Amino acid sequence: MARTEGDRCPGVLAVHQAADGGLARVRIPGGRLTAEQVDVLRLAAAELGDGRLELTSRGNLQIRGLRADGPRQLSDRLYAAGLLPSIAHERVRNILASPLSGLDQQSRYDVLPVAAALDRALCDRPALADLPGRFLFALDDGRGDLAELHADVAVRAVDERTALLSLGPRGARVGWSEVPELMLAAAEAFLDVRDQEWRIAEVAGGAERVLERLGLRADEALPTETTRVTAGRNGAAFVVTVPLGSLTQEQSAALAESGDEVRITPWRSVVVPVGAAGLEDVGLITSPDSVWEGVTACTGKPGCAKALADVRADAGRLVPGMRRDDRRVHWSGCERRCGKPSGVFVDVLAVGDGYLVDGKRV
Repeated sequence: MARTEGDRCPGVLAVHQAADGGLARVRIPGGRLTAEQVDVLRLAAAELGDGRLELTSRGNLQIRGLRADGPRQLSDRLYAAGLLPSIAHERVRNILASPLSGLDQQSRYDVLPVAAALDRALCDRPALADLPGRFLFALDDGRGDLAELHADVAVRAVDERTALLSLGPRGARVGWSEVPELMLAAAEAFLDVRDQEWRIAEVAGGAERVLERLGLRADEALPTETTRVTAGRNGAAFVVTVPLGSLTQEQSAALAESGDEVRITPWRSVVVPVGAAGLEDVGLITSPDSVWEGVTACTGKPGCAKALADVRADAGRLVPGMRRDDRRVHWSGCERRCGKPSGVFVDVLAVGDGYLVDGKRV
């Protein structure tokens, strides 16, 4: 089946033309980047785009302001850095993994090697290049940090031997050695049963039809406990939040110098080794008590032609004085609410002559 009609999810080659130039989205399966890869992305942003790296709500990175010849040069750089193993699959490598997996006591199983195996196997299957750009895989190490992201195909660790594979609110117990194959088989089954739907949940009876093709029954309730990853020390790692999800050149360089590897999270934060120095000096957030913790924003004006306000500038002025609870806060320049977090959040929406906060004018 051909790729979903109207699928406009950006990629490296399928660049979205925004008001400020081309927008390329770089998939980071499992969130892992070496220090060298961070530098490749940093320099690409500086030399081909507007200089910033944007973190997305799916743990990917975006480069904005690309000039006309930017996509070709960017793809060459990413291929050389091992960040573009398959041109055909570059928009469908949407694989989330618990970013603290294997680093603290809440991790029941290290899912990062499974994420890498899943990515390799995905790229080896030509038919799966037809997955929609919104189709999402998730590997939860048992802590429940990915539960709110509602992946199409998810696994959650039970222990070192087994996991629960789920396409909805219930799961089927499987062994870890089976996980990559079963997740990809579920994606293949989705391609068989869909029409033009982008997600399994959009297909009538989709979860049941896919599981039937896999010969599985989702007869176990998923755990209800969840964990929120916030800035600060977490076991053998340190989480730093990126203000409004946009990294400057100086901040990207500091992350590249923080250790051999970083992990990008779907909450606009980055996992670095304990002991990384100089991160606060460049404006990264290292404390969960910061007023900027959990605050995100879309691009807004002038980068987006649909935006009704420069939400990033307005957030910069107004966030320090806002009263907060423990919910995340998202600033949107229009009703599309691009980049909004999953779950419950404070909805700050530009309406042309001001803002609505959770539907109330302020």
